[in-house]
Amino acid sequence: MRSRYSRWDGSQDLPDLDADDLLDEVADDILSHGDFQSALRRLLQQGLRPPEGRPTPGLRDLLERLRRKRQERLDRYDLGSSLEDIKQKLEDVVRTEREGMERRLAEAREGARQGRVPDTLAQQLEQVTARNRQALDALPPDPAGRLRDLQQYDFVDPEARRKFEELLASLRAQMLRPFLQGLQQSLRSLTPDDLRRMREMLQDLNRLLRERAEGGEPDFDAFREQWGDFFPGAESLDDLLEQIGRQTAQMQSLLQSLSPEQRGELDAMMRALFLRDERLEAAMSQLAMSLAELLDPDELGQRYPFRGDEEVTLEEAMRLMDELAQMDRLEQALRGVRRVEDLEGIRPEDMERLVGPEARQDLERLQELTRTLEEAGYLERHGDELALTARAIRKLADKALRDVFDRLKRDRFGGHPTERRGAGGDQTDETRAYEFGDPFLLDMKQTLLNAVERQGPGTPVRLAPGDFEVFRTENRSQAATVVMLDMSRSMLNNGYFLPAKKVALALSALIRSQFPRDALYVVGFSLYAREFTPQQLPTLSWSEWNVGTNMHAGFMLARRLLARHTGGNRQIVMVTDGEPTAHMEGDEADFAYPPTRRTVEETLREVRRCTRAGITINTFMLEQSPWLVSFVEQMARINGGRAFLSAPDRLGEYVLVDYVRARRGRTA
Repeated sequence: MRSRYSRWDGSQDLPDLDADDLLDEVADDILSHGDFQSALRRLLQQGLRPPEGRPTPGLRDLLERLRRKRQERLDRYDLGSSLEDIKQKLEDVVRTEREGMERRLAEAREGARQGRVPDTLAQQLEQVTARNRQALDALPPDPAGRLRDLQQYDFVDPEARRKFEELLASLRAQMLRPFLQGLQQSLRSLTPDDLRRMREMLQDLNRLLRERAEGGEPDFDAFREQWGDFFPGAESLDDLLEQIGRQTAQMQSLLQSLSPEQRGELDAMMRALFLRDERLEAAMSQLAMSLAELLDPDELGQRYPFRGDEEVTLEEAMRLMDELAQMDRLEQALRGVRRVEDLEGIRPEDMERLVGPEARQDLERLQELTRTLEEAGYLERHGDELALTARAIRKLADKALRDVFDRLKRDRFGGHPTERRGAGGDQTDETRAYEFGDPFLLDMKQTLLNAVERQGPGTPVRLAPGDFEVFRTENRSQAATVVMLDMSRSMLNNGYFLPAKKVALALSALIRSQFPRDALYVVGFSLYAREFTPQQLPTLSWSEWNVGTNMHAGFMLARRLLARHTGGNRQIVMVTDGEPTAHMEGDEADFAYPPTRRTVEETLREVRRCTRAGITINTFMLEQSPWLVSFVEQMARINGGRAFLSAPDRLGEYVLVDYVRARRGRTA
């Protein structure tokens, strides 16, 4: 079987991340901030970069690609060329008219000379041609003036008339585009009846908007019944305003994106389009004023800095304005994603049309993330909120445990076996010579081999007391442990709180899987102490009220919890980065920094109570400050427990290995 390898170029089809991979990706973020929604939001923003498999770009990457696509358009096109296109078409109309007149005049003269055309007709054509030549010579140089005068000009050549009428209809269609989207006919075939209906509709619409501006409740249903074909999909006046606003914004954006001189030319041309229908022009002007009052100025278009040299027609420029406006709305939607529900509102087909098919695939992958976690049973909905399930919390604990033991394998950290004399426990695979009083868990194979080796080959095989080999056993005892987590402000500021939480989670996973009869409690302490369940650890977060290090309150609560267990080993595992700075005075905490003598004395007094109750206190220090080291040494002398100085990234190794060592030992 042959395998071929090549460099990753983004085109290879690799399987998507499964739910376990996704949960692993956000695990540390959830533990750091205690908020799954925030972790998911950051995941959506940053995307996924798994060590293996295809990366999933986040919203930031999609935004960057969208910005690049928009900049490509701005760097490619020359928006001012749309006016040059109109000028060229007007020049073509005039040139076609002149050539057509001269051709018809020449034909008339030749026909008169041959007797096929009456002389009077040829003379009349001479007069018309002379008059029209004079009118064409007098045309203003600006396109607006030419549009205005050519509407009153009597064309001789049919082709020139056709070209001008087509240009006029096209320009009017661009001007009236917001109101023509629902009509079936082509924008280039506006009839006088279409313009009449347009004028009547605009007059009714202006009355509607004037009533809204004055605070009234206009009858939109009656308007929609008569003019609904102009605005398909508009179910309310607000919908209608949104439709008109978006379409009007195209023309406004075009005007704002031109130079002042070009803007003046285009504006003059647009005013010249309705020379023969002053009432329609007045209705359009009134509508523009009403929209300016009712709509947000930002919705009426914005300027785009074009700097390219590729020419466009006015119709293409309007489509370009629409495309850029869609890009702006898509960018606003991407920036506004705060929850998964916001992401669901973005249509993949919009992403594909504006950015490309690969961007659509990336968006759809992001939209699938939460569904993947939900289908795997890691998320559940509570109303509009998503929350981690118990299964997900167990997975987070298992990952924390796996991370610790992966580090142990990598560093070849020993198992710290302890030799103990005694009986009972679980059988292991190791054997040793039998001693009086040992459980008689005979290894028959090794016993016979010992006898043969002693007496040599032959039968019968006779056994002597020294031949007997028995299996070793592990001595296991039931244990109850309280993990005391320092939740003071310094733990968060120094980056220690995340490793401490991961250790507590890993310990809970270890006990659940290997020592199910053991008990584990979690106590967080800062100014006060509070019990948390292992299930609450992933969402355990710091707050601005987490000031002070009240070990006194933590030891009191831990001692009460361990009092429920009268047999077996009882211990407190405390993780801290500072000396005690608070103690309890009745039900109130007394905080002082630097620590007062009374705080130290009250804390050590509670240590003595724990010692008398048979509770061992093991302390893991994350800082080597003189105050903390001195205090922990005093605790160790009183309690007999151990003290460790550990780097945060190795804390889990010390805690878990020490727990297993204290929890299990071999019989001698």
